[in-house]
Amino acid sequence: MSDPPRRRSPTLKIVPGQSPDGSTKAPLLSVVIPVYNEEGIISSSVIALRENLRDLGYSFEILLAENGSRDRTVELAQELCARYTEVEYFSIGEPNYGRALKEGILRARGTFVVCDEIDLGDIDFYQRALERLIDGDAAMVVGSKTLPGAEDTRPMFRHVATMVYNGMLRVLLHFHGTDTHGMKAFRRDALVGTAGRCVVDKDVFASEFVIRAERERHPVVEIPVRVVEKRAPSINLTRRVPNVLRNLAQLTYVLRRVD
Repeated sequence: MSDPPRRRSPTLKIVPGQSPDGSTKAPLLSVVIPVYNEEGIISSSVIALRENLRDLGYSFEILLAENGSRDRTVELAQELCARYTEVEYFSIGEPNYGRALKEGILRARGTFVVCDEIDLGDIDFYQRALERLIDGDAAMVVGSKTLPGAEDTRPMFRHVATMVYNGMLRVLLHFHGTDTHGMKAFRRDALVGTAGRCVVDKDVFASEFVIRAERERHPVVEIPVRVVEKRAPSINLTRRVPNVLRNLAQLTYVLRRVD
């Protein structure tokens, strides 16, 4: 397997949707990031990610999927869009991570799509995932926090919660992987239809997306990642658990009907 060039861009100027001669052209990479009450880190995180992506040399766009923020997140997202042509944002009007992520995927124009978190932005994942996607041995690459070689620096109770949740997916839905949440990358042409067929949103959309991709026999691979968050979660874990369990029950019902 040969390594693809990392520093060569399919377009000379990194501007989403436009090639150097001014003609309309989609970027190679779309990055979708749901944001909710992120006024403390949205500007610094997006600016840092933009600079790192420019260093990769690929044309790109960053889509901020705002969902029901009550702080200055929308205002700051607008400022970022005005300042950087690579950045766009939209709002869905309610706190709904899954719906925001799905809408961002459906809006994405890139050949490859990365689903990221505003407090992560691990550019090493981008490089390794794009290598697998460009080589063609994967349609989706999932960043696993539990594979051997992964490093999860989150508090232990959150790591345990991830293990328990993934165990439930394996028991209830015969999931064969080790993780569904967090960073993932995929070929848009292969999987945008899969995302559109997902019916459960909120916290469980990401799980349905990965499991449907697996069931539809798309090549899904996992790679270990190092998780270093820039801030505490915007929603307390104990408040999320009841909703996650309800959504997981709905997902189990929906996917078992498909079987």
